[in-house]
Amino acid sequence: MSSVGKNIKRFREEKGLTQDAMAEKLNVTRQAVSNWECGKTEPDIDMLHKISCALGVSVEEIIYGEKRQYTIINNITEGSKTVSKAGIGFGSCLAMIISYTAWQSIGWAIFHGILGWIYVIYYLIKY
Repeated sequence: MSSVGKNIKRFREEKGLTQDAMAEKLNVTRQAVSNWECGKTEPDIDMLHKISCALGVSVEEIIYGEKRQYTIINNITEGSKTVSKAGIGFGSCLAMIISYTAWQSIGWAIFHGILGWIYVIYYLIKY
């Protein structure tokens, strides 16, 4: 029996549904439900969505057997915004220095510095 099949069976039984009742809700045959639960076949993604709605669980729970916890890391906080902006400013100055040493041209250094600050301004407007 596949893990998806085991999970379908477990959630179906927790809901108190028979295979016949589940099949009726999904407009499939009882044999289709049985085949999923025995691991002979697996439902496609559209059917997984219908099963999840019928059982009141997420598709993720059907696939993995449990609700996965995702931690959304928000790197853009007030403190890190300041550090990021300072880093971009420093990067612009560094680009100017590297440009000057590589091409021995103050024109290229200014050009790269301006490009860096354009990016800083874009960054400030966007975020």
